[in-house]
Amino acid sequence: MERRNFMKLSGGVGATLFYGSFFAPSALFANKDELLGFKAIKASIDDTVIVPEGYEVKPLISWGDPLFSDATPFDESKTINQQAINNALKVFGDNTDGMKMFALQGNRAIIAVNNEYINPELMFVHQGKNMSLDDVKYEQNSLGVSIFEVERGNDGFYKVVIDSKYNRRITAQTPMLIDGPASGDERMKTQADAQGTKVLGTFNNCASGQTPWGTYLTCEENFDTFFGTDDKNYSTNTSEKRYGVGIKDEYNWKLDERFSVSKNPHEPNRFGWVVEIDPYDPQSTPIKRTALGRFKHENAEITISQDGYVVVYMGDDEANEFLYKFISKDKFDAKNPQKNKNLLSEGTLYVAKLTTKKDALQGNGIWIELTHNKNGLNTAAGFKSQADVLIDARLAASKVGATPLDRPEWIAIDPKQEMVYMTLTNNSKRTEEQIDGANPRAKNVYGQILRWKAKNNDHTTTEFEWDIFLLAGNPLKYPHDLRKGTKNITVDNMFNSPDGLLFDKFGRLWIQTDGKYSNKDDFEGMGNNQMLCANPLTGEVRRFLTGPIGCEITGLILSEDCKTMLVGIQHPGEKLTGSHYPNGGNSTPRSTIVQIKKTDGGVLGS
Repeated sequence: MERRNFMKLSGGVGATLFYGSFFAPSALFANKDELLGFKAIKASIDDTVIVPEGYEVKPLISWGDPLFSDATPFDESKTINQQAINNALKVFGDNTDGMKMFALQGNRAIIAVNNEYINPELMFVHQGKNMSLDDVKYEQNSLGVSIFEVERGNDGFYKVVIDSKYNRRITAQTPMLIDGPASGDERMKTQADAQGTKVLGTFNNCASGQTPWGTYLTCEENFDTFFGTDDKNYSTNTSEKRYGVGIKDEYNWKLDERFSVSKNPHEPNRFGWVVEIDPYDPQSTPIKRTALGRFKHENAEITISQDGYVVVYMGDDEANEFLYKFISKDKFDAKNPQKNKNLLSEGTLYVAKLTTKKDALQGNGIWIELTHNKNGLNTAAGFKSQADVLIDARLAASKVGATPLDRPEWIAIDPKQEMVYMTLTNNSKRTEEQIDGANPRAKNVYGQILRWKAKNNDHTTTEFEWDIFLLAGNPLKYPHDLRKGTKNITVDNMFNSPDGLLFDKFGRLWIQTDGKYSNKDDFEGMGNNQMLCANPLTGEVRRFLTGPIGCEITGLILSEDCKTMLVGIQHPGEKLTGSHYPNGGNSTPRSTIVQIKKTDGGVLGS
């Protein structure tokens, strides 16, 4: 669609989206205005977490905090030796991200949380400029997943249960099984695993999912940044190029031979999957579910269809990549939990193709099946098996004509399981010729939230309708075109790069950001990264939280009564931007999970 047509829309697009849309979410409150009851806060550049009047916030756990009584607390001297490498397995990992809570009896629960990656400039005295193999091993033990028990006190806040039988670290060295169509394929075999059925570790775990049968899904995202080679003449193939695997690695993990692509060219194929973990059984082996496809996963949002099938929605977080859906082969059995344990082992993967209605930020869509020998995915096209289709899901999706999107990230389904929302974080690579209704801006630095509804409310159908819930933007800088955002974006709530998404059970949509925090030029007036709350019935958005310097706000858990909230503060002070959160002084900034509640003990957001 021509850009000038979208420019004509900029004045009244908000009204079209929120009051004249072809579908609207069902109200959970009798009065739609009851959803947002807090006083919005201002943008901030302070090195702290700020919440509205009538709310209080305190840390739950930070990178390096012990999970076991024999662990050494965070070491400000940053001495890296074998003791430090071993100790990293006993403490909370770095860069908290997606997380879920699993109920235990009484006021106790298990939290499973991703530790996405590391910041060498903060982790080491040498700031990552003189990496050794010991440094790499320390990094490998500092990311992955942390699982720990918490207990909720009478004050509404949680505390970590040290030495709980559930406490566990899962890292880049944890043994895992490879399951599904790609298990045992030639492209999954390595020197260390001749059968192609076992792998060590998971890393760059971004967001997550939670199954109805009580397991945790951790999603591997930018795995390519951990692979490289010293062989300057190494030639990357088509698959490696599409996934970003090349000579240069960001973290110098090629010091560990397993991560040298010239020596182990199949090792990258064993990453980029969704990994299923049983948090209730610390002796269980994590399983990589290859039926869900290999790409740079953000989260895995699960629902059960009307006729009982498991449906998983997933985004591929890179510019001009795609939206996917998986449907299980077998049905969910609520009466027989054991029967559900392998529902993600077999099923059908689909990718989305969107079409735009004339001069509108809305349209229709279809799901295209990614199955070998269907839709042109045959040997002649370079796919000799279903394993090939899944290992190269990106190439398969391009082959069938999927719609490239502005970095598909978190996906959230409303409490009535009707409407699905997805953040499209940004895409500075989109050109004028590539804009369409779902991606209406070239060089998109602000991002948007897209939503869709399956035909007949059936999540297994191949048809859906979609529209844009909001375009983030800066009305202060650009009041006259689409860069200002939709009508519900104002100088009082503006933000960029929506990322994390979660609905509470009352229908509020919580939005977290991972954007530019320079507070100047295109981002003037936006301050540090933040969390907002939206009313999907009216489109109203209010700023609820601002984070410290240099951080991303990511990961969100709400207690069952929606009276306590856990929020992830990732990489404060990244790139040496000057944060000392959470301990102040001259301390090292540390990724932290904070908890928030109302001082009167009420429902959050009300």
